[in-house]
Amino acid sequence: MATATIAAPPTDPEYPHSLTISLPLPSHHLADTIQRALNVDQEISPLVQRTYTAAPDSPILRIHYKATTARMLRVATNGMFESLGTVLRVCEELDVDVLERELGE
Repeated sequence: MATATIAAPPTDPEYPHSLTISLPLPSHHLADTIQRALNVDQEISPLVQRTYTAAPDSPILRIHYKATTARMLRVATNGMFESLGTVLRVCEELDVDVLERELGE
């Protein structure tokens, strides 16, 4: 289950709204693969900044957003979740057993 943390107080006055999403995945390899796939697309708006972190030997992908407004933060994270869904489906299709095997199903 993914967790989200809204940072308070803001650490960057230029981008007062922030969110960190911690996404547990079956393996570090999958977290790293998804990070590299999502990192290809840069944020369209200069009002939003995004970083991905997949720590070595950790199956958790952390996605950190900061934005100038709450609305921009919401729009950016909604778009990321759409992309994440697509990447997960592609990973599953390209390696039919990867998610089932790593989840122990």
